[in-house]
Amino acid sequence: MHPDLSGANLWEETILRYRQQLITQTTLAKERIQMKEVTKEVYLKWYEDMLLWRKFEDKLAALYIQQKVRGFLHLYNGQEAVLAGALHAMDLTKDKMITAYRNHVQPIGMGVDPRRVMAELLGKATGTSKGMGGSMHIFSKEHRFYGGHGIVGGQIPVGAGLAFADKYFETGGVTMTYFGDGAARQGSLHEAFNMAMLWKLPVVFIVENNGYAMGTSVERTANHTDIWKLGLGYEMPCGPVDGMNPVKVAEAMTEAIDRARRGDGPTFLEMKTYRYRGHSMSDAQLYRSKEEVEEYKKIDPITQVLDVIMDQKYATEQEIEAIDQRVKDLVEECVKFAEESPYPELQQLYDVVYAQEDYPFTPHKL
Repeated sequence: MHPDLSGANLWEETILRYRQQLITQTTLAKERIQMKEVTKEVYLKWYEDMLLWRKFEDKLAALYIQQKVRGFLHLYNGQEAVLAGALHAMDLTKDKMITAYRNHVQPIGMGVDPRRVMAELLGKATGTSKGMGGSMHIFSKEHRFYGGHGIVGGQIPVGAGLAFADKYFETGGVTMTYFGDGAARQGSLHEAFNMAMLWKLPVVFIVENNGYAMGTSVERTANHTDIWKLGLGYEMPCGPVDGMNPVKVAEAMTEAIDRARRGDGPTFLEMKTYRYRGHSMSDAQLYRSKEEVEEYKKIDPITQVLDVIMDQKYATEQEIEAIDQRVKDLVEECVKFAEESPYPELQQLYDVVYAQEDYPFTPHKL
């Protein structure tokens, strides 16, 4: 007796139809949209921004060893192109961003004063959350950066909710919702994907696949390694992106943001990237070799951008040295500001909780 292949044939027809839809959507997108030009000025900004983010976190690592930064510390070294490319595509006057706990440099990119970010990490009252958020909970409503979330995958449905608000209030904004490859295994992802597609929410879901969920490689967490394919089950436009190249990131993000902004719903992008440091500062990194890390450093996004700058003669060696010094000075200024700032007063514990009007014993000062 031959097996019933009708279901398989139907599946093949569905896949072919879906692929044709993607081809049509991609063609229309290319006709509609023009990515902002990547000029000399963009390359120089990318170099200075990414270098600042790298050196800022290198200094954080040193302060952590000195026990001036407490708790956990998750660094972004190696993944900077994912942020640089996205910022090139975003409209920072109305677009939002939300991510997990590897979240120190994103708010700086969104416009938050890096001195306040450093102060937050040192637990000072001048920090972005008055010293009460710390490393994993940087936040700035003013600059539309909504955290910094310590619960793995917890930010995914929240990002969809921010997008729902933009659609409801017709702001024209799009929410960039970031998470790691480990968080892609959370059930909340599927709930958020389903609702986002059903309601055509203006959201771009981005998984930053740096190869390891804490210390567990992607190959050991599922029977597939192409995380972007999770979008296929929801007929969500999706695909892989070279997350070590800001130009490739900007191209993919521009198309996804345009799609969301014109009302056609979400996109799911898998940024193939790599982190040079451990999952956190306490990570011994026994799951990978030093040789592997060195191989990925050969495609360091900062080096890639600098190579273009020098090859195209966008700057002289003296001008690059001036940028390097400017970054060094700014990082030292951030440290000085944070170390000289006061710790929060005890009263602040009562000022940031629910207030009852007829309860006179702990009046709020904030």
